[in-house]
Amino acid sequence: MAANDELRGVLVQVADERVLLPNATVAEVLARVPVDPIPNAPLWLVGAIDWHGWYVPLVSLARLSGLANEGVAGNSKIVVLKALGGRKDLPYIALLTPSFPRLATVPRDGLLADASEDALPSGVLMRVLVGSETALLPDLDKIETMVEEALAQTV
Repeated sequence: MAANDELRGVLVQVADERVLLPNATVAEVLARVPVDPIPNAPLWLVGAIDWHGWYVPLVSLARLSGLANEGVAGNSKIVVLKALGGRKDLPYIALLTPSFPRLATVPRDGLLADASEDALPSGVLMRVLVGSETALLPDLDKIETMVEEALAQTV
């Protein structure tokens, strides 16, 4: 199989679901990082971290999507993502996860949309089948917009 017949991704645990992120968007995975609260932020915007001099908002996708009420815990991991929106003031966002993500190589023809549910959780673009597992594809553009709007209201 040629390299361009495969997609490289990162599977991140969010509540009882797995989220599939494009490998190219993941900047770094961190453990035990201080999280600063953001006053008046929605519950899903659990805080911000200082990462290489950047102020990076930290999103609980579990809370945002309504899957669970997961917040920051002592064993939480943080996945720093390159923002796709091109906003100079928001080049990165971070996602909270309870465990280390794992790399996944998916055959391009092995990624199938799962149309078994009518309504998707908030912040989710679609549910896909990755081999025999299901995973959520997050709507990163929508999440970035939601973060930007939430930050504007906390000022």
